[in-house]
Amino acid sequence: MDVLRGTLIIALKDLRVELRSKEVINAALSFALVILLLFSFAFDPSAEETREIAGGLLWLVFIFAGILVLNRSFARETVNDCLDGLVASPLSGAPILLGKAVSNTVLLLVLELVTLPIFGIFYNVRWTVGLGWLLLVLLLGTWGLTVVGTLFSALTVNVSLREAMLPLLVFPITLPILMAAVQLTTTLFSGEPIAPDMIWLRVLIGCDIIFTVLAGALVESVLVG
Repeated sequence: MDVLRGTLIIALKDLRVELRSKEVINAALSFALVILLLFSFAFDPSAEETREIAGGLLWLVFIFAGILVLNRSFARETVNDCLDGLVASPLSGAPILLGKAVSNTVLLLVLELVTLPIFGIFYNVRWTVGLGWLLLVLLLGTWGLTVVGTLFSALTVNVSLREAMLPLLVFPITLPILMAAVQLTTTLFSGEPIAPDMIWLRVLIGCDIIFTVLAGALVESVLVG
């Protein structure tokens, strides 16, 4: 119960800070829209080949914009030594990590839900078909990305080149999650039933569980050293 309460406290604290400043969500959303626009010039939206890789294009937008959100997760705590105060608080490392992962997931889901209709218009993708499954894939894929990204955000918070280091660390680790999310999203965009790809859904769920447990176990060492 203490972990859940601590997670909620940290998540609400981060979301209130972001709601006041809107610094991260505005930058990430603008970046996502710019990438969508550039992709529309690079790929013919009306081509059948483009629709076949639409799931991959969508997740490229999500992960690149998501890195902006993840980069600020612990970086904002360095001002006025807030991170030291957070580590010295009665909360253990797990609720701090999970709370920040929850707030990052909420911010990314908001970004994704805003971006998705625009993506559908640009690429003539019927994203409303199988919407329930699509939302589940977005939630699972986003959680896996954010829980790993939040851990590495804590690891690189004092690194001068953290903006470059974070994607180099996150992308290889989250590759199974991204592969599963892309495969499932592409299947849903094509209007086909998701049943033949249930193995990818199990991979997604399994990776989320494994990465969440590992991140919770390692965060204390990362924060305290």
